[in-house]
This record gives sequence, structure tokens and C-alpha cells, in this order.
Amino acid sequence: MRTSPSRRCLALISGASLALLAGCGSSSDSGGDDGSSASDSAASSTSKIAVVASTNVYGDIVEQIGGEHVDVTSIVSDPDQDPHSYEANTQNQLTLSKAKVVVENGGGYDDFIDRMLKSSHSSAEVINAVKISGKTAPEGGELNEHVWYDFPTVAKIADSIATTLGKADAANAADFTKNAETFKSKLTPLETKEAQIKKEHGGDGIGITEPVPLYMTEASGLVNKTPEEFSEAIEEGDDVSPKILQETLALYSGKQVKALVYNAQTSGPQTEKVESAAKAAGIPVVPVTETLPKGEDYLGWMTGNVDALASALAK
Repeated sequence: MRTSPSRRCLALISGASLALLAGCGSSSDSGGDDGSSASDSAASSTSKIAVVASTNVYGDIVEQIGGEHVDVTSIVSDPDQDPHSYEANTQNQLTLSKAKVVVENGGGYDDFIDRMLKSSHSSAEVINAVKISGKTAPEGGELNEHVWYDFPTVAKIADSIATTLGKADAANAADFTKNAETFKSKLTPLETKEAQIKKEHGGDGIGITEPVPLYMTEASGLVNKTPEEFSEAIEEGDDVSPKILQETLALYSGKQVKALVYNAQTSGPQTEKVESAAKAAGIPVVPVTETLPKGEDYLGWMTGNVDALASALAK
């Protein structure tokens, strides 16, 4: 996938500004999406491991593994916020500078984390999900960096989190390992559901608006029929050419796909046309997001996604 500056630089902060932020001790700036302040962070128990996650997806996984031994801040946590357009602020910088462990997605998705870490000369242990996944760009293609939709990768991330937390707090290392094993055991039913979809619908075509859910749909044996030019343009925030848009819309009017898996966090005029075309043709639409919906944890969220996909294909 392309990682152009217009879409992949989640924080439009210059190097000079970051240098200033590194020395900024003010707590008057607004905090993260949860409204937390520097004083709130300072008031938290010093016995807990300070962890910063780029999004609440990873923040939730850390909380499930770290339990009462971690104090987690997720920088992007608003379900109405497109992570690609997120602009980091001074409070994010300050919070990150105090972190002992940082969890980022990597792969160009949240480069603002690395920029702020470098500026603050942080010594935090950094967990990079894409590096852990071992995934690379296909020949002549772009990396799909949305690795939290790949359950085997998430299991590896859970192990890495447990190991890293154990190094930071050796007294509770056994708890972290146990919690990671429990978390991973709950990923198994999700992979089983994907395998069942593959058994029943392997080879069926689907459409997408962005590559966000592709690891899940590919594990389910489904074939993405959307022109790559369309999904790449939408992901990069570019206009889709009239020719490619018509090719995409024809997938639905011609009923060449069984479902549309739609990134609900980055809708616009062209994706809305695709959604309307799917609905007009009676083709189910499965909305997905890049961050946790309010009130849900990772496992519940992904269970809902896989169940919704299975239900759509069964119609």
C-alpha cells in the first residue's frame, strides 16, 4: 500500500516543533482522545507500567494482558476519527515521553510515534506490530499495514507484549504470560469461524472500499474483486478516475460480488456511491472500522466483524 505523506503522516508536526515539545512541561494543552491531562498521568500509580499505544486497538490488547499492572494511554481512540488524518499534539508528546513501553502499528501507518520518540530521546521499549508480523509488500505491490485484522499476527503481538511487560516488571511476568495465553485462546474461535466461511464460501467475490479488512477476508477464502486503483486512491485520499469508478460500480449492478466490506471511518462521495450501488443491487454491506467502537474490546469487536461477514455471505 502507498504510504503517501498526505495520508500516512498522522501528525503534521515539524522536527523543530517536536524539539520544542520534547522540553515542554506544560499540562495546559488538551490531552489524548480520552481527555486525559499530564496531571492525571502523574497521579497514576508509579508502580504501574506506563504504556502508550498509537490506537485503542493495541491499547485494549495491552490492558487485557497487563491488567492492573499497566497504565495505558491510547492516542487515537475516537471511533469517529479517521486515524490517517489524526494530528498529534503537545499532550501526546508529553505522555509519550514518559512511557516505558510503546506499541505502534508500523508499516507507515503511525509514523508520528517514531517522530515523537526520536524527538524526546525516549528509552521506551517499542513494540512494532508490522515488524512482528513479518509481512512485507508483495512483488510490485504495496504492504497492507492493517495487521490487527490478521489473527495469527495478533497472537504474536500478544506474546511480544507479555514478554516486554515482563522485562519491565519481572515480579508480575508470570501474570502477563498467563493473560497472553488466555487472550490467544480467545483468538482461536475467530480463526475457526474464518475457516468455516472458507469452507462454505471459498472463492466468492467481495468488494471493499479500502484494504483494511483484507487479512480477514483472505483468511476466509474470499476474493477481492475491487480494482486496486480504486481502493488505493480511497486509502490515499485521492480522487478515483471516472473509468475506475464505473468499473467498481459495475461489480454491484452486475452482482459480481456477494458483499461489500466498507470502511465506515473514511467515507466520502465516491465510497458512498459504491455503498448506494451495493444496496440498490441488494448486496449486503458489512461496515468495518480501524479503531474500537465505544464500549467494545478487541475480541468482541472482531467477533462481531467475522459474524457480520458470515451473515452477509449467507444471504
